Amino acid sequence: MSLTPAIFLFTVLTHLGGGSVGREGAALQMGGSLGYTAGKWLRLSDEDRRVAVLMGMAAFFTALFGTPLAATVFAIGVASLGLFCHAALLPCLLASLAAMGVSGLLGVAPTRFQVAVPALDAVTLLRVAGLAALCALVSMLFCFCVHQAEHLLSKSVKNPWLRAALGGAALIALTLLAGNMDYNGAGMNIIAAAIEEGRALPWAFALKILFTALSLGAGFKGGEVVPSFFVGATFGCVIGPLLGLPAGFAAAVGLTAVFCGATNSPIASLLLAVEMFGGDGLLFYALACALSNLLSGYAGLYSSQQVRYDKLRMRRIDAHTNGYGEK
Repeated sequence: MSLTPAIFLFTVLTHLGGGSVGREGAALQMGGSLGYTAGKWLRLSDEDRRVAVLMGMAAFFTALFGTPLAATVFAIGVASLGLFCHAALLPCLLASLAAMGVSGLLGVAPTRFQVAVPALDAVTLLRVAGLAALCALVSMLFCFCVHQAEHLLSKSVKNPWLRAALGGAALIALTLLAGNMDYNGAGMNIIAAAIEEGRALPWAFALKILFTALSLGAGFKGGEVVPSFFVGATFGCVIGPLLGLPAGFAAAVGLTAVFCGATNSPIASLLLAVEMFGGDGLLFYALACALSNLLSGYAGLYSSQQVRYDKLRMRRIDAHTNGYGEK
């Protein structure tokens, strides 16, 4: 509980300073911390206290994006891939719905986009499959850069304050070179432009990966989910038309597929797509999630994420993302 104010403060400072991060990382930590503390105050058992942690995570995720179904499944399933605690389903859903109601009363609008979905046919499905395969590679690149930046910077600059100062200076230099602040902060305006207007620069996704990896590697606080949205939406917007897909629709598919590949959460990603973009493209989003989840392997944003079951065969492996085979 004592870490919650610090997490909130440093995330706010990172955004104010132009760090290229999201908000959901801090939200999930704060939600989990508050859930755990509430469980202690109520003297819940260890099992029920873990459910309270998941409830807090789901509630905070919903408050940010207005996606209660995706938040519920994400909170329950993200820690252990292949296992799903059904006992937490109803409590997490109720917590998510309550959070959505409160955020609505406070004037926080859910994250929604208008997407024109093409007709369902075999050719379009093949094109979506091709885009999803490329997005799986992009998600792996995103995860690799984030983890490598953290590893290399912490190894080369031991002092965390000096590391943050040097990282901040590098971000300022990159921002000046870019000539704008499109890659600082969460970048929701760029995501909206890609999905609703079909407009994105060809190099936007690569620069966002660079800015985010540097921000997190330097020790600034924030989340990786919204940056993955940015990367996926801009990449899909640019590559989709080359495959014969409408740019805005391809941006929605790209966002879904990169988020799925980076978090290893296909069901949560599918629900997220339906809640953000509507259900008209359900089969397209489902295909994109299934392929991205399979082809992205065992890379992931969260090093502590446990892989309980193999993605290819029905066998238990008990490994970690980014460390497949290390039991």
